Amino acid sequence: MDENIDVKPFFVEAYSNEQFVIMLDDGAYPETRSVKSSNFCQIAVQKIPNSNKLVIMSVIDNLVKGASGQAIQNMNIMFGMDEGLGLEQIGLLP
Repeated sequence: MDENIDVKPFFVEAYSNEQFVIMLDDGAYPETRSVKSSNFCQIAVQKIPNSNKLVIMSVIDNLVKGASGQAIQNMNIMFGMDEGLGLEQIGLLP
């Protein structure tokens, strides 16, 4: 990968209309405590300086986004409702 290419804008654009995806600022890292008991996914994209490596990190709550919350989101879509109905709870920090 060309080290002069900034790939983060591609991710920001791809997820710009996703209400449950939070793209983190440069230098920030996703934390599971920030999405605990929520349907949100945090994503960080970091380039490793002086290399051709890219690190993409994400976190979700496995019980909400990973299981029951995903089922609710899918059901909402299937019935033509707002996909976020009943899932707007923000993360609960411990």
